[in-house]
Amino acid sequence: MFTSVDDVSARLAETGYLASPAVATTVFLAAQLGKPLLVEGPAGVGKTELAKAVAQVAEARLVRLQCYEGVDESRALYEWNHAKQLLRISAGRDESWDETRTDIFSEEFLLPRPLLTAIRGDAPTVLLIDETDKADVEMEGLLLEVLSDFQVTVPELGTVTATRRPFVVLTSNAGRELSEALRRRCLFLHIGFPEEELERRIVRLKVPELGEALTASVVRVIGALRAMDLRKVPSVAETVDWARTLLALGAGTLDETVVRDSLGVILKHQDDIQKAAAKLDLGDLGAL
Repeated sequence: MFTSVDDVSARLAETGYLASPAVATTVFLAAQLGKPLLVEGPAGVGKTELAKAVAQVAEARLVRLQCYEGVDESRALYEWNHAKQLLRISAGRDESWDETRTDIFSEEFLLPRPLLTAIRGDAPTVLLIDETDKADVEMEGLLLEVLSDFQVTVPELGTVTATRRPFVVLTSNAGRELSEALRRRCLFLHIGFPEEELERRIVRLKVPELGEALTASVVRVIGALRAMDLRKVPSVAETVDWARTLLALGAGTLDETVVRDSLGVILKHQDDIQKAAAKLDLGDLGAL
């Protein structure tokens, strides 16, 4: 998939994803070793986008399992088409149960979900298991077989083993602690908030129309907000959104009025907005 760490950085950059050296190195090792990649970090720092970028540069299909509380085998692995099975049973009333059972538990009646879809694919595939920490602990048990042996067992059909291993990316916002068994099967990568220079490059890439000076000011103010004790500090996604907002407003500089009127773009709680409005000193930041 990749020839070197530099190749990872260069090809991801072509898709608009600017990877730090740590990100590029871990992606390269995951591809070389054939191991799943567990990416942890706050929301909005580019965990999901990393999987999408890898799929794009590898010209692979992206299969996504979005985790949530209550997601189970029927949503993650497979389920049987019960309505179709009932129709088949009704149509074959003159057949023996053994004949009917063999038929209704065949491929024709199987509804593959993301995990099984990724395992059975022959084409290059990136399997994204998104927000793994939102799933119940029991869900991790379903993942272990996939992450260990890249196979899925369907009792009625047997074991399905991957003929071509997918590149697996699991993301977590660290909402709960994932099991050690799951972590052992993965390479681990933590993506935090980027360094100031990297974030400026990201903003310039995503919003090239924004001036250099204003881009630098945006990144400095975001850095100051992250240093505050807020319920939810702004992520990279909010930085880019704010840059686009300032461009839409036609702002040439960051003055107090512009910042206070647009804080709702980067802060999502009223108490955070009030705290930021009281503490943020644009003059001290050199943003003016």
